[in-house]
Formats: sequence, C-alpha cells, structure tokens
Amino acid sequence: MELFFSYIRVFVFLGCTLVGIQVPAFVDQYGKSLESRLIESRIALNEFQDGADKYFDGSLEELIAHYKRNDDQVFNEGGRSIQSIYDRNIMLASSFAQFKSSSWSAYTQALISPVSDVRREVWKNYSYTIQLNPSAVAFGLITGLIFTLVIELLLRLLCTAPKLFYRRFQTTP
Repeated sequence: MELFFSYIRVFVFLGCTLVGIQVPAFVDQYGKSLESRLIESRIALNEFQDGADKYFDGSLEELIAHYKRNDDQVFNEGGRSIQSIYDRNIMLASSFAQFKSSSWSAYTQALISPVSDVRREVWKNYSYTIQLNPSAVAFGLITGLIFTLVIELLLRLLCTAPKLFYRRFQTTP
C-alpha cells in the first residue's frame, strides 16, 4: 500500500506542478491582452482627441458634451459612442495601471477580479505554455507541494477511517 501512495504522490505532485506553471502564463497573457486593448482604445480616441484639442482646449469631456447637446439625432448618438469609447479607455487604463502595480495585484486581477471580456477572450484563446522563469517554476512547485499534501492527507484519512470505525464498533459493549 505504501508503494501505491508513493506513485500517487509523485503523480499528483507532477500534475499539480504542471497545472501551477500554467497560472503565471495565463496571467502574462491576460496582461498582454489588457495592454493591447488599452492601446486600441487610445488609438480610437486619438481622432476625437484631435477635435478636442482644436475646439475645446483638449477636453474630451467638453467634446462629448457638445455632441450630446446637438439636436441632430445622428450627431447626438455619435456623442454616446464617443462617451462609451472614452469610458472604456478610462476603465482599461485604470485596470492596466493596477495590473502593473505589483506581481500580487497582477495575479489577483487576472484570477479574481478581471476585466471580464478580456479574461473570457484570453481563456478562449489560451495557448498552454510552460514558462521556465523563476516565478513560474516557484508557483508550480508550491502549487504541486500544497495540493500533493492535501490530497495525500485526504487519501490517508479515507484509508484509515474504516479502521477507526471498525475499532470503535468492536469496543462498544
């Protein structure tokens, strides 16, 4: 039985380590996707920024307000479109700044509180890779160790639980 546990332990450790190595790669791909969407959003705003620079001393907010005040329905809807691009740009800039602030915030943002459409797209197009940088290896090894210990503990409890119940019922008068 001990040999069986040894093989299970190695198998679980290796599997969990390989899965753990994927996490830093996912976070990296999430950050790159977030940055590329921010760049696209800035490019989309550049044309409007030129108009804001020319007529409103560089204020996109005033340009948007001007579009929305116009009685022409098409012009007014254009203002709403610019507003949504502008709002998205602000949200992406804030998210990217938070992502870049520290390694911990990059992981928490990508795994716990991401920009949902960015995470969904990264997950859909995720390419499984093995990064052999120190943080990926450390994350993988720690993940492997923790999960191996937890699974081994559970297996040992499952194997010894019947013996404990059997002894308990044997000693009861």
